[in-house]
Amino acid sequence: MGDVRRRGAVALGLTALVAPLTLALGATPAAAASCTTQTGPYQKQVEKFLGRPVDGKQSAADCKAIKAFQTKHGITPNIGYAGSVTWGVMDLMTKQKAVGKNPNKDGKCPVNKGRIACVNLTLQLSWIQDGKKLVYGPVPVRTGRDGDETRTGLKKIYWRNIDHVSSIYDVPMPYAQFFDGGQAFHQANVSMWNPPGSRGCVNMTKTDAQKYWSMLKKGDDVFVYGRKPGT
Repeated sequence: MGDVRRRGAVALGLTALVAPLTLALGATPAAAASCTTQTGPYQKQVEKFLGRPVDGKQSAADCKAIKAFQTKHGITPNIGYAGSVTWGVMDLMTKQKAVGKNPNKDGKCPVNKGRIACVNLTLQLSWIQDGKKLVYGPVPVRTGRDGDETRTGLKKIYWRNIDHVSSIYDVPMPYAQFFDGGQAFHQANVSMWNPPGSRGCVNMTKTDAQKYWSMLKKGDDVFVYGRKPGT
């Protein structure tokens, strides 16, 4: 992500999700490649989420399954330990799934603005609605980490650049749609559940970023609310 220097904006960078990135194990690089035999504080919850036998005791098969999940979503150290970060990601996924096709059930995203892109930081979800009608989503997103939070409130898309590259972080930001200083919707090539989060932007998958690009335009409203877990 990045700033838009020509507009004098300060970038807050790439944006999912969950608990503060506190690593329970001080693993060395060598140890990080191995699989731990240690039972974690969220062992039973993690076992249940992964469809493993729920006995609350770490096994080689448990570790392999947990490690695969951690590797897929960029959780480090990926040694198969059922700690708070891993469980936080799983818990958020469960809450996101429970939303179904009614993301604005609480009515917090305005329904009197016509087309508007909504961002629920608490659930790390975004969607596009026309009045009360859901037109796209909800989809998982990855917002600002602790210290680089995505700013809340009602905003408008003021600049779009399909091939933007951050001038601060020197990273690609495809399908960038800026709505608050250097904060924008854009594609990010990381898991939407990759902790601790972006530098302030609302990260999206390529498919979702492309869809937002095609459905939104300069001047459209954006409403950001809630608080990302861990911030």
